Amino acid sequence: MDIFAKRLRERADQMGISNSEAARRAGLEERRYGHYIAGRREPDLTTLTKIAEVLQTTPNWLLGVAGAHEDDPEKAAFIDRFANAAKGMNAEELELFVIQAEAIAARKNAKGKEK
Repeated sequence: MDIFAKRLRERADQMGISNSEAARRAGLEERRYGHYIAGRREPDLTTLTKIAEVLQTTPNWLLGVAGAHEDDPEKAAFIDRFANAAKGMNAEELELFVIQAEAIAARKNAKGKEK
C-alpha cells in the first residue's frame, strides 16, 4: 500500500491542506489517518471512499489503479494527475487549461500530417 500512502500525501499537498486537515474533513482521528499516511494500515471501502471524496479524487487513483482504457501506466498516471489538477480549478482556469491541452494536441497532429 505504499502507493496509497504516497498518493494521500500528494493529493493533500496539491490541495494545500495538511494531513490533519484531510483527516478532520474525512471525519477520522488524526492517529488513524496517520497510519494510512505511513503505510501501516489500509482503510475499509467506506473509509477509502470518504477519503477520496474529501481529497476530490477517486479511490482508484489513490490505490494506483490505472484506467482500464489505458495500456501505458505512465500515461494513465499523467491523465489522473491532469484530472486531479483540474478539480481544483474554477471554470475560467479550467477553460485555459483545456485550451492549452487542445493546442498541444493540435500542434502534434499538424506536425504528423506534414511528414
